[in-house]
Amino acid sequence: MATANKGTKPKVGSVRFAPTQTVEGSSSHVHFDEKLHDSVVMVTQEKDGSFLVKVGFLKILHKYEITFLLPFIQQLGKDIRAAPLSNLNLTVTNIASAPEGYNIKCEYTAHKEGVLQEEMVLCSESNDNASVKVVVQARVMDRHHGTPMLLEGVKCIGAELEYDSEQSEWHGFD
Repeated sequence: MATANKGTKPKVGSVRFAPTQTVEGSSSHVHFDEKLHDSVVMVTQEKDGSFLVKVGFLKILHKYEITFLLPFIQQLGKDIRAAPLSNLNLTVTNIASAPEGYNIKCEYTAHKEGVLQEEMVLCSESNDNASVKVVVQARVMDRHHGTPMLLEGVKCIGAELEYDSEQSEWHGFD
């Protein structure tokens, strides 16, 4: 005499799947472009003629070398330079002429959290009236959110010393 345990469910012996059909010429492989759209520094021209350079996620209190290609701008000509900046967080370190435009190399210090935008102005060497504004945009993470995967064209070149109030030796007046 068989007895059934109260509250147990019957076991399933097997699972069957419908036969798969393949379509001629179809492939199950996923192909990606050589350079993914969101894995490189993106340079876009704004309606006002300025350029927006999106450098992706960075980590607070770290210093980065950012390299990007700016398209050729007829009014600036072949030789350009960075206008003197009062911005301590973004410094142009090199500008080189390229067949497609200008290779710009700069250093950026991620000094606070959030979406940050820093400006630089590039001027023509031959035409004093010609210049273009370039805005570098970064999303800066706090130190507790891990290490971001950097875009092609962005390289971490150092970390700033972090201030830790618990390790400081502050002596009050007695």
